[in-house]
Formats: sequence, structure tokens, C-alpha cells
Amino acid sequence: MSSSVLYDAPGPKAQVRNRIYTVVGSVAVLGVIAFTLYRMNATGQLKPEVWNIFNNAGVRASIRDGVLTTLKVFACAGVLSLVLGLLLAVARLSDHKAISWFATGFIELFRAIPLLITIYALWVLFLTYKDNLGTVGENSAFWALVIGLSVYNGCVQAEVLRAGVNAVPRGQVEAAYALGLRKSQVMTMLLLPQAVRAMLPTMISQLVVTLKDTSLGYIITYGELLFAARTMAGNIIVNGDNPITAVVIVVGAIYIAMCLALSSLATWVERRGRRAKTGITVAAAAEPAEAPQVLDAGDAAPPSKEA
Repeated sequence: MSSSVLYDAPGPKAQVRNRIYTVVGSVAVLGVIAFTLYRMNATGQLKPEVWNIFNNAGVRASIRDGVLTTLKVFACAGVLSLVLGLLLAVARLSDHKAISWFATGFIELFRAIPLLITIYALWVLFLTYKDNLGTVGENSAFWALVIGLSVYNGCVQAEVLRAGVNAVPRGQVEAAYALGLRKSQVMTMLLLPQAVRAMLPTMISQLVVTLKDTSLGYIITYGELLFAARTMAGNIIVNGDNPITAVVIVVGAIYIAMCLALSSLATWVERRGRRAKTGITVAAAAEPAEAPQVLDAGDAAPPSKEA
């Protein structure tokens, strides 16, 4: 029987108890699923004509456009959040107090404000000054969603990067300064590469949050996947009712598939990072190519008398 600091291997009684809990929990989950299917069947949500709406070309086109719009927002917000996170992390670690304080205040402020409020405030701002903002005003919902996601997730990514930088052993930094490297060189050549490598799975996991938060565009009437699904379900009538349940199940499955794909990427990166060989490989010892010439004391030439 093996044990660790964080976990004690269960004994015979605990193993029996865990098996009972597993069986009871499984039965409870199956019961909930069965009851859900029963209620859906009772309300007509499992009838073939309800699910046949997804064979319609217009419905598939609406879902496709919603997915593409969601991925468009995610791509823009993901890239901007990573760039902003890098800048904020470097600024917070700066030796200049004014820059460090500004970055700290910015991060703490937008991490404390609910993301939905930030997105809604930006949307109202862009609508108010639409005439002076040009293209941004015309696409106010898109830019409000992208900027809101970028600011919030950029602040979180900054804290992740800062944790990675602080996790680098202090001895490496002192050795770099001893070699004559400047602060910028130490940051770009030593600290940031190791921080990004160590925190890459966490950064990708935060991108999963960014992807899920794109659904907040529904509040500001932006045509992402959730808004497209809600509009589509409200405009379709099957057997005198809107097929909201069927649409929600399909759209939810799409969200789950996209998030699982990103989560799998994070897991793959983490496993690859564990297998990767880092550091300098020390060459194996070998015999010298040519034996050194050793002079015997008797073979040494006598010193010159002139000397």
C-alpha cells in the first residue's frame, strides 16, 4: 500500500465505500438523464419533425455563420489578449514605479469589473460617438465584444505570465546580471522564454475561457453563435411551438466541441513540455586524440652556461 503527502491509499472499508458511492452516483446520473428524456418526450421535443429542422439549408447556414463569427471574435480577442498580457506583465515587473503602479492598477481594475459590464459600457460608448468613430462605430458590437474580451483576458494573461517570470530561479537572473546583461536582455532572453514555456498550458486554458465568453455578445445583439441560435429558434415553429430545446442542445454541443479542442491542445502542449529535453547536454568523456609528450627529468637539456 503506497501513500503520499496529499493522498492516502484507501483501505478495504474505504474501497467498499467508494464503490458504493460510485454505483449510487452513477444510478443518480442515469436517473436524471432518463427523467430529462421522459420530459422531453412528453413535451414533444423528441419528435422527428423537431430535429428535422437541422436538415434545412437555411438552418445549417445560420449555425455555420454563427460559428464563423464566434471564431472571428475569438481569434481577434485571443491574439490581442496575449499581446496585452505580455505588455502588462512586463510593465508590472518594471523597475520604474510609475509604470509598475499604472499596470498594477489597470490589471486590478479590469479584473474586478464584471466582463459583461465592460462589454456593455464599450458598446454604449461606441454607439454614442458613432459619427466620430467611423468604422469602429459602424461595427460597434463587434469592437465592444473584442476589446472587452481582450482587456479582461489580457489582465488575466498578464498575471499568468508574471507568475511564470517569478517562478524562474533567482540564481539564473543573478548569473545573467553577473555576465553584464541589461534588464531588457534578461527579460527577453531569459525570463520571458521560460515563463511562456512553463505557463503555456495555463495560457491556452485561459483562451478556452475567452472562447466561451464570446457568447456574451448575445447581450449586445451581436450575431455570434448564441445570438444566431436564439434568433433562429424564435423564428421557427414546429408543431405550434419553438424548437428552443433542440437548438440549445445542438449549439451547446458545438460549444463543447470547440472548448474540448482547445483543452486537448493545452493537454498536448503540457505533455510535450514534460517530454522535451532542455538544457545543455554534457559531452561524454573520451580519450585525447594524441597523448601528451612528457619529458623525463634525465632527458631534459642541461641549462646553458651562458645563461
